[in-house]
Amino acid sequence: MIRPEHVMTHDNTGPVISKFKSIGATRIHNPKQLVFTLDHDVQNKSPKNLAKYASIEAFARQHGIDFYPAGRGIGHQVLVEEGYAFPHTLTVASDSHSNMYGGIGCVGTPIVRTDAAALWATGKTWWQVPRMIKVELKGKLAPGVTGKDVIVALCGYFNKDEVLNGAIEFVGDGIAALSVDERLTIANMTTEWGALAGVFPVDDVTLDWYERALKRLEFRTFSTPALSASIPPPPEHPRINRRRLDTLRANNLRSDPDAAYASHLVLDLSTLVPHVSGPNSVKVSNPLPLLESKHIPIQKAYLLSCTNARASDIAAAAEVIKGHKVAPGVEFYVAAASSEVQQDAEKRGDWDTLIAAGAKPLPSGCGPCIGLGVGLLQEGETGISATNRNYKGRMGHPNAQAYLASPAVVAASAIKGYIAGPDSLNPASLPLADAPKFSIVTPAQDAPSPASSTEAEEPVLPGFPSTFAGPLLFAPQDNLNTDALYPGKYTYQDDITLARQAEVVMENYDPSFAALVASIRREQEQTASTTPDVKQGVILVSGYNFGTGSSREQAATALKAAGVPLVIAGSFGDIFKRNAINNGLVCVESPELVADLTREYAKDGKRGAGGKDGELTVNKGHHVDVMVVEGRVEVRWPTGETRTYKIGRVGASVQELWLCGGLEGYVLKSIKDSAAAS
Repeated sequence: MIRPEHVMTHDNTGPVISKFKSIGATRIHNPKQLVFTLDHDVQNKSPKNLAKYASIEAFARQHGIDFYPAGRGIGHQVLVEEGYAFPHTLTVASDSHSNMYGGIGCVGTPIVRTDAAALWATGKTWWQVPRMIKVELKGKLAPGVTGKDVIVALCGYFNKDEVLNGAIEFVGDGIAALSVDERLTIANMTTEWGALAGVFPVDDVTLDWYERALKRLEFRTFSTPALSASIPPPPEHPRINRRRLDTLRANNLRSDPDAAYASHLVLDLSTLVPHVSGPNSVKVSNPLPLLESKHIPIQKAYLLSCTNARASDIAAAAEVIKGHKVAPGVEFYVAAASSEVQQDAEKRGDWDTLIAAGAKPLPSGCGPCIGLGVGLLQEGETGISATNRNYKGRMGHPNAQAYLASPAVVAASAIKGYIAGPDSLNPASLPLADAPKFSIVTPAQDAPSPASSTEAEEPVLPGFPSTFAGPLLFAPQDNLNTDALYPGKYTYQDDITLARQAEVVMENYDPSFAALVASIRREQEQTASTTPDVKQGVILVSGYNFGTGSSREQAATALKAAGVPLVIAGSFGDIFKRNAINNGLVCVESPELVADLTREYAKDGKRGAGGKDGELTVNKGHHVDVMVVEGRVEVRWPTGETRTYKIGRVGASVQELWLCGGLEGYVLKSIKDSAAAS
């Protein structure tokens, strides 16, 4: 169990409040542990959304919880600015980009809504300690190459799940030349890379940044900073203060010289040119010169999000756009990461430079990055963005194309009308426009396969099914992300029913999936087995890194509501698996079954382009029995052949959560048991 220093929730605070109340909790365990920041749907001025925001603020006031209203900024940025995320601490958030805190040496990792409710009630939650991965950054970036290019390249070149569900420690001589803003960008997108955390060392760059932050916090209390010397000093900031910084300097933590890692990856920064991610995948990364030569036209550009909308990012875009206008037919949207960032940009004139060039300002918040508000990509459009995710359908229509790049490249593309670099980018100062030098010094040691490992027998708890059974559907796709499983446009509709979730599940991947599952379930109900220890349903099989992406709980609950009680994949994104466990959706891994189905039914024998007949979801009449406690899967193929596959067993703790209906029910049971015992 872990007891984080702080836990942040944002617009999803409303559903967490409901969960908190439903488990019978009435008292916040530690109000100072909690932080509420409203940032996702801030453009929505409907009475319904404003009422939701008001109810969240009222709950915060009632319980003495720190609250930041809509307009203050994106939660992750606020947590860094206000010191809730601080070096050598653990801070979690019910949002997948809490990895960002690693940029200032804080272990940031995502939790989900049910975890948040449990933390509010108990101050702690469960966390499986991940494997450690050393990522060495060597050399120095060439002029015009940025931290965004570093993480886009890492995602694109190490794209075989090298860091999946691991915790990254960044090391190497290249770190010293990276600013804190660049480190925050890199750490932020370790989420897209597949990691649970990405942490930079606390060095002189970090400490100097905090010295400037401390001065800023002191000066912001003065109406006339020039007269500050003649006025008594302000009250000490509760989290960023001289005492705490001195303690940090005196007790800085370092890894042991002989520390062991599961894997060691290396990227030579001196060989890196600007890179662009996409379209529609962070696993695809191309050198900018290659894309620029293709003159790919764009209709929209975005400078916003917790990834790249800090003052230095806005300044970089303003430098590029100064003296130019946004190209005809292009809409360029800008939003600062926080109100403080916007104030800085306005003081320096950078904000006005962007607006004068034709950029469209948006309030500080997530907005188009999460697919909310104005400026979304329409069908057939192409956009380039300084955000963190370009999944199909995330920023608008599923039939749009989204690319990711640095703020300077986004600004240059906005004024030229096609994906391009700034005129100031000097090819002579850049390395060759090939793939950078990267290597795996120590490959990750593969865990023994279920077939070869010896596992202890797991007890079967009374009431837990011995078998999950039903027709098999195969989605031949790796990295099937949460936006594909449950579109972002539904995520903050807090009153959406489970029945409605079932109707839109997998909409951005296969719009026909929900109807297919519903028809199978209707047939099943007419012929269902009455065997009490068999759980009937539709068994979904997919590729590797299933459920990668955001922390949205509905990616799991929508599948379960549709009638999918169990998912088999080559591997799972840990945050999805966490959501699944917390909500009673069983997940098992079977690379062998995925390989057999891919070979038989995927187009060209490869995952990523649907089935051989052009279908996105393959339905060929397989029947599957999954004996999760025994660790065995039996698949009856359309030919009549039965094949058996070994899987990992489902342990007693997961069984118990399933029997309680998930973590929410488990915490409710624990509270009732404690009350009965006292």
